[in-house]
Amino acid sequence: MMRHALTWGLLACFALLACGRLSAAEIRGTYLETRTCQVYTGPCFANAEVGLAGKEAIMAWQIQQGERNGIDLSGLNVVVVVRSSHTLAFRGLADAQELKSVVLLDERATADQRDALLGFVREHAGPAGREVVGVSVVPIQMSLDTAELQGNLSAGKVVKLSTRKARPSDCICSNESAYYPPLARVENFAPGVTLEGSFTGRGLGTRWSTPDARSAYMATFAY
Repeated sequence: MMRHALTWGLLACFALLACGRLSAAEIRGTYLETRTCQVYTGPCFANAEVGLAGKEAIMAWQIQQGERNGIDLSGLNVVVVVRSSHTLAFRGLADAQELKSVVLLDERATADQRDALLGFVREHAGPAGREVVGVSVVPIQMSLDTAELQGNLSAGKVVKLSTRKARPSDCICSNESAYYPPLARVENFAPGVTLEGSFTGRGLGTRWSTPDARSAYMATFAY
């Protein structure tokens, strides 16, 4: 019980830590992620999914402030949807085999901003940014309440995601932790529950939905 009290106390400091550590960043904002396996879990649950689940993921960045190569990206969003032939586990995208990704760019971006967003993805989405098989321009709405740790994302008609923070009542074996780290480099993060998470687009050869799963991360980033 003490461990859980400490965990939730640290999460309450999420927004304060973010404000203090992001001030000198070139690009900063919030990040949402969901995978098709549990990330807030214990070893026994994780071991049962290895090789069977966790081969797909959605990664989304909301750029609150910053520029890339002189192009202002403030207020824009970008989403990367990933599929691998292997579970994205402790080493994240470094574990990926036969990796494919599709990139969804904010329709509000200009041509120059779209190029800059693609450059952002190639740099900060790791191997997923180098194995892009499709790029689409869609309306993207994304928000993350860093105080309440609630996130929402919609990207056209192909990506839906809503999240909440993990709670003590989500524990099953009382050995839960942020078992697999986030796929992207982030500053502050908290594991959470995917209330609704789905990909119904083309390009990856698969579609999925993972509602009510302990499979989400909510974070801030500073690059």
